[in-house]
Amino acid sequence: MSAVTTIPSISLADLDYLLECVPELRGRAASLARRLLPGPLTLILPNPARRFRWLTGTNLEAIGVRVPQLEGPGRDVLELLGALVATSANHPGEPDPRRLDEVPQDIRKGAGAELDGGELPGTPSTVVDLTGPEPRVVRAGAIPADEVLRRLGAAVRST
Repeated sequence: MSAVTTIPSISLADLDYLLECVPELRGRAASLARRLLPGPLTLILPNPARRFRWLTGTNLEAIGVRVPQLEGPGRDVLELLGALVATSANHPGEPDPRRLDEVPQDIRKGAGAELDGGELPGTPSTVVDLTGPEPRVVRAGAIPADEVLRRLGAAVRST
């Protein structure tokens, strides 16, 4: 079995709740996040207080954050709970699953719960690293890099 590498993130009902959970994000990080969220993006933000160590993976200095635009049962669950922890549902280099039965069994076994909302529409989130002096697109996805650039008004490097 190959090693599983995931991008853990916390999905929140809204950005204001994120700032309650990680208040040191106020300032530059919050300003940039407000230009992008809510939407189909995962932001890698500074985590100077090293909060949620169980969520940050090997980099305690950063935290992955999502504020998705959901409808239906997914939105209801997120609003009820306020936040959910999520990781990538595939192994590196493998296709993004669109249905629960496409998620590898070893990843499903590690989940605390599964919510089958049917086939996922659209494209996976764009991942943007906002921990450095300039934003960097880590993974292309639903929002093109040039749109991220337009919203941020800053140079974006794709990797």
